[in-house]
Amino acid sequence: MKGKKLLAGVSALALCASLAAPALATNSPNGNLTNPNQVYSIQGWTNYAEMVMKLQQIESSSQGRVALEVVGKSNQGRDIYQARVGTGDKVILIESEIHGNEKTGTEAILNILQYLGSSNSPEAKKIREEITFVALPKMNPDASELDRRGNDMSWAEVVQAFPQLAHASRPAWNYYTSSNMQQRDYSQRPGFDVNRDFNPDLNYVPKASDFPGDSSKPGWFITPESQTVRDVYKSLQAEFGKVDVFIDLHHQGQYYVEGTDDLVTLSLSADFVPDPNTERGAKYAEYKDNFNLDYSKQLNLAAYNALQSLGENSPFNNITLYSQNLDLPGTALGSFALNGSGTILFEVRGQSHTLGQKKKGQLVKAVETGLYGIINGVTDGSVEQLDPADYNKIPNTAYAPSL
Repeated sequence: MKGKKLLAGVSALALCASLAAPALATNSPNGNLTNPNQVYSIQGWTNYAEMVMKLQQIESSSQGRVALEVVGKSNQGRDIYQARVGTGDKVILIESEIHGNEKTGTEAILNILQYLGSSNSPEAKKIREEITFVALPKMNPDASELDRRGNDMSWAEVVQAFPQLAHASRPAWNYYTSSNMQQRDYSQRPGFDVNRDFNPDLNYVPKASDFPGDSSKPGWFITPESQTVRDVYKSLQAEFGKVDVFIDLHHQGQYYVEGTDDLVTLSLSADFVPDPNTERGAKYAEYKDNFNLDYSKQLNLAAYNALQSLGENSPFNNITLYSQNLDLPGTALGSFALNGSGTILFEVRGQSHTLGQKKKGQLVKAVETGLYGIINGVTDGSVEQLDPADYNKIPNTAYAPSL
């Protein structure tokens, strides 16, 4: 694979929307996944009921190390769970399945919680002493059960919850009603892209004049799922002063390492809104004192280096940068970056209904490897020794081979 090296200091794209890339032959060690136009069974992935059972088992076997709590409910009334382990002053908040057809993150979180809750290894003990690890697995459970991107909520339900929005000129721009969105029919059960429903102002109250909005404007906290994540974030701020790290686990289409025909295993990013300290980011000036892009870049490097350290021919290779120079303040990542968190995006190749079971274990392991790179780097402080400039040496993503 071209253009890769292990970096120093080892120790209006819609996030995850496109599935248009054709299945092509490749010499990549991680191989071709599948025909992206074919829909596969998702039975091998952990469903909502199985996740709840696994979380309860992890809590029970952890001897009090893992604390499980219901922190909210989805629009259809499913409990949204928080799992917390560790007593350290450094806070890592992580979520999965904000888009319900992006499931590798949930599997990785469950594995990490099992390890941190039950292991007596020196590594696990050190992590628990230094880190407070807070996970929101499968935080959009209605979408997960429907195996689709958007939640299960109508505009009429939004107006019922926020009567002032009856005067909005149009529904939110991220409201799905199409009969064919990522091979899913929203015409009878509409929903919202929850990952466009965040706002840097964590106390924002929806106003009709802010609708329908667009991808470069903040969201509104109109979905109960985004409200739950916001409330968890605010509670951690109140307890610790700040949320040091926020990680969002996603999937994307089938893309390539720039300049090669190598298929991307996963992409990373630290870049979701313009730096408020620059002219381009001046509209976010009120957040400039907390914004720390360099730390976000260091965290992404920790994940990248952990994966690269496995070797050039590792099936976990082919890691790239997601599209840069974005302006997405309505995403959880953009919102929390402006509130002072170091932020990391994971974008794994393929949605669950295009994966089936092919490469599932490999891709989950790739997510875990990157996450442990971050967790261990924050635990021992080595992440802060990385050179943020090396972030720009990570290969870029191309949307066709050999570009």
